[in-house]
Amino acid sequence: MKRKNKGKTKRSSNGNAKQRANLSLRMNILFFTIFILFTVLVMRLGYVQIVKGEEYSQQLQKTEEATVNTSVPRGRIFDRNGKVLVDNKPKNAITYTKYSTTTSEEMLKMAKKLSKLITMETDRIAERDKLDYWMIKHPKEAKAKITKEEEKKILENGKKAGDQQNEIDQIIRERITKEELNSLTKKDLQIVAIYSKMVAGYNLSPQIIKSDKVSDEEFAVVSEHLSELPGVNTTTDWQREKKSDLSILGATTTPQEGIPKDKLNYFLAREYSRNDRVGKSYLEQEYEPILQGEKSVVKSDTDSSGKVVDTKVVKEGKAGKDLVLTIDSKLQKETDKIVTEQLMMAKRTGASSLLDRAFLVMMDPNTGEILSMVGKKIETDDKGKQQITDYSIGNFTSSYEVGSVIKPATLLTGYHYNAINIGEYIVDSPVKLVGTRPKSSIFNRGGSISLNDTTAIERSSNVYMFKTAMKIAKLPYIYNGPLPTTTEDFNRIRRYYAQFGLGVETGIDLPGEFTGVKGPETIGGKYLDLVIGQYDTFTPLQLAQYVSTIANGGKRIAPRLLKEIHEPSQDGEKIGALEQEIQPKVLNTIDNSEQEINHVKDAMSKVYYGSQGSGASQFKDSKFNGAGKTGTAQVVYFGPQKSRYGTETLTVTHVGFAPKDNPQVAYAVVVPWITTSEQYTPINNIIARKSVDKYFELKKKETKKDKQTIGTKIQ
Repeated sequence: MKRKNKGKTKRSSNGNAKQRANLSLRMNILFFTIFILFTVLVMRLGYVQIVKGEEYSQQLQKTEEATVNTSVPRGRIFDRNGKVLVDNKPKNAITYTKYSTTTSEEMLKMAKKLSKLITMETDRIAERDKLDYWMIKHPKEAKAKITKEEEKKILENGKKAGDQQNEIDQIIRERITKEELNSLTKKDLQIVAIYSKMVAGYNLSPQIIKSDKVSDEEFAVVSEHLSELPGVNTTTDWQREKKSDLSILGATTTPQEGIPKDKLNYFLAREYSRNDRVGKSYLEQEYEPILQGEKSVVKSDTDSSGKVVDTKVVKEGKAGKDLVLTIDSKLQKETDKIVTEQLMMAKRTGASSLLDRAFLVMMDPNTGEILSMVGKKIETDDKGKQQITDYSIGNFTSSYEVGSVIKPATLLTGYHYNAINIGEYIVDSPVKLVGTRPKSSIFNRGGSISLNDTTAIERSSNVYMFKTAMKIAKLPYIYNGPLPTTTEDFNRIRRYYAQFGLGVETGIDLPGEFTGVKGPETIGGKYLDLVIGQYDTFTPLQLAQYVSTIANGGKRIAPRLLKEIHEPSQDGEKIGALEQEIQPKVLNTIDNSEQEINHVKDAMSKVYYGSQGSGASQFKDSKFNGAGKTGTAQVVYFGPQKSRYGTETLTVTHVGFAPKDNPQVAYAVVVPWITTSEQYTPINNIIARKSVDKYFELKKKETKKDKQTIGTKIQ
């Protein structure tokens, strides 16, 4: 028994010894691993502190990285022949850039220095800026204007410190007297003018202090003292320069205006700055993304004090792309003259007290390119003298009853609804509905004349259109009886008119298009007025699109002013490389056969060359083989002279195209409220004839010039 116990003890001792040996080995391995890791860590720390220490220290001081977008010139605008319509005029400018740590005191000190070197206009300083400056200049007097109790109450209201200070400042402003404010000297106002612009700027974004009328002397003096004026710089700014009075060109905001408030979020989301100039109307607005260009992007690294320690150009700026318009400046100039002369001539007649405007649109019916867009308006200046101003925008922003020019559309509507057939005869005699005065054609006040659709257009029959409209509505005509029309009857006509662009958006590449006014009543008499153009109103541009649709065989093409987009000019004179040529946009095709459209075109030709044509007296001797339709609308005046509201007057119109079989140009004329009597000079027809003659005259000269150029190159 004893031997057995001794054996067990010996084996147990040997096992414990082995365990202790294994544990010791493991501990040694662990300690060695820890030693290696600490050695690597110490070596890494040494590398970071000794080798990279200075570099990382500098990087640690760079606490802010800001992206600054610098302005670039906008793209220029040319006419179709390369004439500059809108350019950029360079001018001297003085700017100021503030940092995130720049204080009001520092900016005020800088404004005082700068005021000794430049002269600012002070007549537009906001009263708030004057009040704030008075508070800065008279801190004790300002502080005395609010009681300790009032200040304590504000400081205990629980609002943010900034909001509390604003409340205190507002109370002080309200208590500054006019006498105290008027104590600011001319020198003070110079400082205020500069300081207010500095404060309005954004961190690291150059703010223009002065760019208008910066003299060469001012520019030179400031440039010489830049080392003493941190943040101030002299540079070249640009100013939009219009070389045409066409209002459709639009305008841009100034740096002071910046981005319009109602579009601030839109532009900021597209990386604009708040004080960027942007297009605010018409073409400048429509093509803002193209004209604005690409700004150069400069990244500035600043240290903890806000001082810029490094700048790097990330992206080079690029001027805005140039636009080539469809407008022909030569034709525009000549048609401007024609419309102006005829408008003023008509204004000198006895019954023209309401006449104040006239419109003309000429376009290529096959492409939608607008060749000339004339709008003239008679206005009275401050001295009571009449003057003519450009109102080209009125071609798509104002609408009028247009009269008989609508009749070709009425015929085509009748064909579409199988209400009438080509060549169908209808008796023209006065139409009498119950409760209304008789409605008749001007040439037939009391008799009965059988005429077909061609003659109805040639002589401008109202009755033919009345009876066509009744057939469209499937309503029989009963002398002195009712005509129970419905809303759907009106809408049926309007829907088909819309296929020509009447009463709907034309698709013009301009903002703010007006579509006209639809008459609210749905009684029978108004239904008849609708189909002769004396109820709904249409714009001159809608008429031009409408007649173009007939001219080209039935395609409604969107009218446009943009012809081409070009890269920025390399030398500032020649147009840059072509980037994109704008293609015609077909909006729809009318639901009429080629035979029906051609038949109406032939009827419109009779208006010019037929023995009884309503436009023959002005067009019968023309050589361009055109086709058209005249119009006279009896309307009630609702124009700018409110005291004359309700006066009965006449609006005259004209639409046409030439040549008839291969149209190159389509045109529309509208002269609202030409007379308050039945006597007037048909300047609608005269404007149309003279303008078309001028178009072909200029085209002939241009063709001759091109042939001579080709001949010279061949030689």
